Formats: sequence, structure tokens, C-alpha cells
Amino acid sequence: MNPFAFAWRRPITTLILVAGLTACGVFALKKAGVDVVPALDTAKIESLFYKTAAGAEHEEGSHEEHQKIVVTSPAAKDVTISEPFVCQIHSRRHIDVRALEGGYLQEILVKEGQAVKKGDLIFKIVATLYQAKLDAELAEAQLAELELNNTRRLYEKKVVSQNEVKLLEAKMAKARAKASLAAAEKNFADVKAPFDGIVDRLNKQLGSLIDVGDVLTTLSDNQVMWVYFNVREAQYLVYKRASQGKGNENANLLKLPDSTIELVLADGSKFGYDAGDTVTVEGMFNNETGNIAFRADFPNPDGLLRHGQTGMVFIHRRLKDAIVIPQRATFDLLDKRYVYVIGEDHVAHQRLITTQHELEDTFVIQSGLDVKDKIVLEGVREVRDGDKVEYEFHKPEEVLAKQKYHAE
Repeated sequence: MNPFAFAWRRPITTLILVAGLTACGVFALKKAGVDVVPALDTAKIESLFYKTAAGAEHEEGSHEEHQKIVVTSPAAKDVTISEPFVCQIHSRRHIDVRALEGGYLQEILVKEGQAVKKGDLIFKIVATLYQAKLDAELAEAQLAELELNNTRRLYEKKVVSQNEVKLLEAKMAKARAKASLAAAEKNFADVKAPFDGIVDRLNKQLGSLIDVGDVLTTLSDNQVMWVYFNVREAQYLVYKRASQGKGNENANLLKLPDSTIELVLADGSKFGYDAGDTVTVEGMFNNETGNIAFRADFPNPDGLLRHGQTGMVFIHRRLKDAIVIPQRATFDLLDKRYVYVIGEDHVAHQRLITTQHELEDTFVIQSGLDVKDKIVLEGVREVRDGDKVEYEFHKPEEVLAKQKYHAE
């Protein structure tokens, strides 16, 4: 390496080099009898060297003090974890309102978005033909009744046999059945709401020709909303094991102990009502995704939720006596997570841990640590496996109260 380049990188070395060159030059001039440079003050030069060395030593000592090893222990405490799921919001009842008979749309008695009650008339189809058919069938039934009454009188006089009476009784029953059918067809021309709900878009306009089965509109019952979200199989097993022995009467109902279910809408606002701690589980998994659908029921008294909305469902679960450590006490190697554990002999050992949940700046430990262990909190990068270290111990409750940083 070029000595001048090396000296340029090290200020102390540069200073020594300059002093040496100057001394050599002065010595050469003195040998030649030239007295152009005053005598060197060796005391000042020596003092300068001592001060420079002392400053470098002080700077190095400060650096070592800054990297002091800080140790703490895992803490056992109650924590609340929040698990998010993308969801779809459906009405409890959402149906297509269809025409049961064809004809011209005579009246539309509702507006889009209007709330209706069960039994309210919402559409009326031209019923002239149905009324004429009903009148004809009623007349046939009346005629059959007259014939039956006349035959019964003749039977009493022993003019006709009993079979004649039975034949006319059957004829009258058939006529009455056809009249009832005609009355039902006439009633089909009046489309009524089957339950309380909100009318959606009107698919047909006044005067439109309606075929049997045409969708006139949709009707939604929004008093209770069904919110669907997909859960991974592993997470389902966690919920299922936690709910065992909780007395679920329905096999499809799953009670999540120490949990609340919250709905967050598309604008980030929280819905004002929660679904309690019970969900409905579908009967089978999706083999392509490995998920199973959960349904949480949310009351909707204010009518804020509508069929087809989306949002996020958060299941907040409270874990009792969970083992918690700061994230910055950990380090990752490949796809595994480790901490340094300090033994009784002050020797650091690398230990593999498994995390169960990740909170804002802490990890909930599934395996690998206990509250009696001592782990390196600060100075993780300065420690190596097998090093004997001097450390300063901080209580875990004090450490967790000041967490602001994630793992290095």
C-alpha cells in the first residue's frame, strides 16, 4: 500500500509522519551548517503526542461504553391479539322478486330503496284475463252445484241411482278446484312483499310486458347482516380446540372464548356493533384454497350496512399469561428466529425460538423460552455464541413499558 495513502486515512499516523520528516530535515540542515530553523521544542511535541493518544483512548472507551450489553427476561402477561380477515357483507334474506304470471305491468307501487312491510303490494300486473277466467270457473262451479242438488232430489224420489249423485258430486268438486286455481292465478298478478325489507333496483318499467319468472326487483332484509370471511385450516383448528367444552348445542356454531368480533368498514371506521363471540362455520373446506368460511352475525338497527358491502373482520382474542419478549432481542438466520440466552456462568448461547403472534413491538413466544431465562436485549450484534459477557440486567416490566423499536 502507498504509505502516503495509508497515512491520509489515519490522522495520528499522518501527524507522526510529518513530525518525523520535519525532524529529519532539520537534522540535515544542521549537519550542513545551515541554521535557518529555530530549535524544536521537544517538550511541546511530546505533550501533543500525549494529548492525541489520550483523546483517541477516550473516544474508544466511549464507544465501548455505548455498546454495553443489556439483558432482560421474558415476561408472562395477558395480551390481546387481533387477527384480520377480509369479509363480504350479505343481508340475512336477499331474494329475487319474480312475476308468477305473465302480462302487462299495470302498477309499480314502490320506489327504489324504499322500505316495505310484509304483505305490502309492490307490483300489479293487468288482471283482466285472470278475472274473466275466474268468473267462468265460478259459473261452472255454480252450475255443477245446481245439477247436484237437482239429482239429489231425484234420488230421494228414487228416480235416479246413488251413482248419479256421486258422479255429480265429483263434477262439482272439480269445478270448484278449477275456480280456486283461477283465483290463485288472479292473485299472482298482485306481487306482495314476503317479508320486511328494502326494495332494490326496479328491473321493469310501467307498461312492460312481463313473462312468467321475470325478475322485477330484489328485496333485502337488513335487520341482521351475515358477514362471511375465510379462515385457514390451521387457524380453524386453534379456534376449534379453544371452544371445546363450551356447550355449543349446534354443531355449526363455534364459540370463541375470551374473544370479540369487530367489523371495520371500507373507510376504516369501526362498525358500532359487534358480533359477540360466536360464529357459524360452513360444513366443508375449500380444497383449492385450504380455507373454510366463517359467518359472523351483526345487528344493523341503524341500516348502515347493505347487501354486497365489503370490509375487514377482526377477531380480538385475549391470551392469558402469554410469554412475551421485545422484538429487538431477536435475530433471524435464514428462515429461523433466535435469541442469545445468558447462562449462570455469564456465557451467551444462541437459542432457537418459535413465535406464536407478532404484536406492535413484541413477540408472543410459542416455544423456546421461559420467564426464568435471561436474554440479550441490547448489543445482540456484538455477542457471539459462547462469548462470556458482562451485562446490565433490566426488569422485563420496565423494558416492555418502553418498547418503541422492532428487531434489528
